[in-house]
Amino acid sequence: MAAEVETMFYTRTKPWHGLGTMVEEAPDSGTALELAGLDWQVVQKDLVTGDGIPVPGFRANLRDTDNRVLGVVTSRYRVIQNQEAFAFTDALLGEGVTYETAGSLQDGRRTWILARLPQKYIISGDEVTPYLVFMNSHDGSGAVRAAMTPVRVVCQNTLNLALETARRSWSTTHVGDVRGKLEDARDTLLYAGEYMAALGKAVDSLNRRKLTDRQVYEYIDALFPLADQATETQKKNLMRMKEDMKTRYFDAPDLRHAGKNAYRFVNAVSDFATHAKPLRERAGYRENLFARTVDGNAMIDRAYALVKAA
Repeated sequence: MAAEVETMFYTRTKPWHGLGTMVEEAPDSGTALELAGLDWQVVQKDLVTGDGIPVPGFRANLRDTDNRVLGVVTSRYRVIQNQEAFAFTDALLGEGVTYETAGSLQDGRRTWILARLPQKYIISGDEVTPYLVFMNSHDGSGAVRAAMTPVRVVCQNTLNLALETARRSWSTTHVGDVRGKLEDARDTLLYAGEYMAALGKAVDSLNRRKLTDRQVYEYIDALFPLADQATETQKKNLMRMKEDMKTRYFDAPDLRHAGKNAYRFVNAVSDFATHAKPLRERAGYRENLFARTVDGNAMIDRAYALVKAA
């Protein structure tokens, strides 16, 4: 298990990010958190210097099982425990939503539950499965966030595009109030439906944008710019990535049915961003890739912006 994932499970089929230990099912968020090893509490301690001098206005968030410091926050910061952060998602289960994975990133500073929506979409001839990632943080970087992550079934590429017409991610509220939880659940499905509808329209538009081979080469150059005073090694590495990108666009078996258009290019970039191993594989690269399902993938968004501007 890579360094940044402490504990995690997945149900039946290994997810696209390739992380976790298989279990049969997680019927509710409490069980999911237990299976994922997230059934711990965050406690707050007053902050002091090494020689015992109090630091006013700040506290440390600690995990109660091992006293690991998860973050330093202001005294106004309200802890949202894993159990309450994800409990509102149980209201989605009646709508056919199922929990697929849950886990901990970055030594417990970020925790998540990933759920699969029951609907299946056919977009440009491809079956696309919509996922929702719910992420909580304990380091002061944010509260509870939800994000759409559509995945092409045939190749497990993510299509989490930053669309102007629909939100891909949003923050949840009222996590401690039952009525608020149900409202959040309804809003979550509403936002997810709006995003998938907008994604279908965006893909239709991308399919209509025909690309010449020269345009593809120019876009690839834009995605992999050569830095000033680059070394020979850096130039060779950049050339390898460009050739990899070209192969994914021109030769990928799952894109043979697609014409030479903007949708094919965005898919090729998504394939590279989702599956290509870095030239130097550092500990935690898969975990950072998974975290981008919430934060967004800059390369995919850049590719989408390039072809839209054409």
